Amino acid sequence: MSPAIETLELTRRYGRRLAVDALSMTVPQNAVYGFLGRNGAGKTTTLKMLLGLIRPSSGAARVCGVDVARDRLDAARRVGALLEAHGFYGNLSGRENLDLTRRLLELPDREIGRVLEVVEMADHAGRRVSDYSLGMRQRLGLARAMLGAPPVLILDEPTNGLDPDGIADMRRFLGELPARTGATVLLSSHLLGEIEQTATHVGIVHEGRLVLEGELARLKAGMAPEIAVETDDPARAAALAASRGFSVAEAPGRIIAALTPGDDARMASAALNRALVEADIAVFSIGPKARTLEGIYRQVSTPPVVQPLMQPELV
Repeated sequence: MSPAIETLELTRRYGRRLAVDALSMTVPQNAVYGFLGRNGAGKTTTLKMLLGLIRPSSGAARVCGVDVARDRLDAARRVGALLEAHGFYGNLSGRENLDLTRRLLELPDREIGRVLEVVEMADHAGRRVSDYSLGMRQRLGLARAMLGAPPVLILDEPTNGLDPDGIADMRRFLGELPARTGATVLLSSHLLGEIEQTATHVGIVHEGRLVLEGELARLKAGMAPEIAVETDDPARAAALAASRGFSVAEAPGRIIAALTPGDDARMASAALNRALVEADIAVFSIGPKARTLEGIYRQVSTPPVVQPLMQPELV
């Protein structure tokens, strides 16, 4: 089975600045693929090349086997996109906005009813978009992206600006999309917690390069174990742990010390605890930390020195 999305040494330069650097990614069919990275890491530029909005300086991007640069129109027919700017007409109803896109795509009228049912917006389709909540606008944007049943959906920050209930609702909806529609979802987001609960696969980009990619469950199983330490002096504890070869992240009241793959986290915890106590550093709790996407991100995107601990949201 060929990938839904594939890039081969995809590169984009803006003058001397290298925005995307030989990026090769593979998005399997029917996956929810979380595309992660800091602002400026190259995510948006990559999405624009996948959508044919900008041309790569070198390399190639393929959607369902179609080269985007060589056959932009054919590739575009296979992709539905939801970008941050919705571009709806507020004085028109949701159905009327969808009808404009339907006519451009030369699709039958029944497509509007189908996508409204999928995004659970049929009861609100007659209301003006100016009266919609942000969550309703996001759902309408998804409905527009799904017109024509494209096999690939590219969604940029679909939970941006939503309240907690809206985020949870969108998370559930996105996680169910492949099973309900057969589509593959490429999801760009800075919310690690949301990606972790939604994605089946992840790709992490750092300074324009893809530094890690794979099935999320396998990446978690293979990540280096970590020890969480609550202490009265995180700065001294971090310095001591770093002097003993740990890669350490520091946060208020605690540190996270990363081991190497295959190390025994319990034995390492005991040794580190003994060293901290001997240094007269109070230890309130210590033990192996649950394997999370945040931990994976931190291990591949920060150097092995003491760093401020990343928060659940990437800035």
